[in-house]
Amino acid sequence: MISNNKAKALEEAKRIVSYIESSELTKEEKDTIVKESILNFNEHVNPGWLEYRKSVSNDAAIVEWSDSEEHFYDLYGTEFIDCLGGFGIYTCGHRNPEILKTVKAQLDKYALHSQELLDPLRGYLARLMAMITPGDLCYSFFTNGGAEAVEMALKLARLATGGRWYISTVGAFHGKSLGAISMGGKGTYREDYLPMIQQVQHVKYGDAAAMETAIVNLKAVGEKVAAVIIEPIQGEAGVQIPPKGYLKEVREICDRHHVAMIVDEIQTGMGRTGTLWRCEVENICPDIMTYGKAFGGGIMPITGIIARPNMWVQKLRDNPWLLGSPTFGGNPLACAAAISTIKYMLEHDIPSMSKEKGEYYMKKLNELQSKYPTVLKEVRGAGLLICLEFPKAEVGYEVTKELFSRRVMTAGTLVNAKTVRIEPPAVQTYETIDTVIAKLDESLAAVQKKFTVEDETMAS
Repeated sequence: MISNNKAKALEEAKRIVSYIESSELTKEEKDTIVKESILNFNEHVNPGWLEYRKSVSNDAAIVEWSDSEEHFYDLYGTEFIDCLGGFGIYTCGHRNPEILKTVKAQLDKYALHSQELLDPLRGYLARLMAMITPGDLCYSFFTNGGAEAVEMALKLARLATGGRWYISTVGAFHGKSLGAISMGGKGTYREDYLPMIQQVQHVKYGDAAAMETAIVNLKAVGEKVAAVIIEPIQGEAGVQIPPKGYLKEVREICDRHHVAMIVDEIQTGMGRTGTLWRCEVENICPDIMTYGKAFGGGIMPITGIIARPNMWVQKLRDNPWLLGSPTFGGNPLACAAAISTIKYMLEHDIPSMSKEKGEYYMKKLNELQSKYPTVLKEVRGAGLLICLEFPKAEVGYEVTKELFSRRVMTAGTLVNAKTVRIEPPAVQTYETIDTVIAKLDESLAAVQKKFTVEDETMAS
């Protein structure tokens, strides 16, 4: 460990700033950055992180340094095709030139807000959100990360309804802060933090009857339910798509029992699944909707919630700080990015682009599934939120490594690689998609040689 020495820290900071501001690094500087990056992660970030990320490469020394549209590059200029999309943030591509231009223009004016004067971009962005979201969704509250948005949604539901219980689903993922992870449906994420928020029940995803039973039973014993929280597609659970009509049925259940419906569109929204919002597929309007990931255009982190007017109760109007007051939530740079992203998405019809390219991917992927049925078990998805399922995590793990060796980046879900996501930017060209498919074909062939049907790994 380094000593606490301010003079040394100043010299170190100067050196690092010179790397950032340099237009060209020497070979020696690049080698130094690689070596020090490994050391810094092991000694000052998390000693297990590099080992955890080995599913993309056995080489921990690949340092990401720049990106552009559908690719990213390591320190030495090696080009990688992005099929991970930062877990959904790069729908409009890496450093989209139009969005970047807007953010740079705002940076030349002012970056953060005074906290007291009116910052107009927050108001403009909230108005735009009311214009592009379903039904009478009206009031927005901007946050920094997905879990924080979920926390605000949970708090608002309690404020508005007076209820205390939440109904979530098995397999759900809503973030890793304490409230958000309480809603999560994976034991792996929850076990070390128990007990959490106790007034949560989890029901089977896709089973609306089970959800209503949980609400009815709680009411029967005198408990009041504040909200149901669901993903329109469970992303982290392996792109689990519910039965047709599920969201509409849940909406009807919530109306029948006077329970708020929270739809988590953090990953599925902003055009990712082929419509601007996934809940539009069933023509429903939630009481509260969360959004994020691609909302900042792959340039700035910004997330938030939007709610119907009846959710903004008098107590919240009288005490506007009660829901929350994040210092950086809805800051001018982030709002500029989100406004420009909305403009870009509507101008270029990103939802249709995701739908059409997703269908093209699915056709090609299903052909590969037929070609390698013992390796690639199933393909499912909507738009450009696609999942490849393998017989076991070890198989998917080998496929991601083979792909990465061919300079294609993707990653698993479910905290392992039994299911692997294909979540590329919507601006990815058809030529690049064909390249990805060809490289996946090679990767599946290589993995098939390692695992045969007779192997215990494949058969179990």
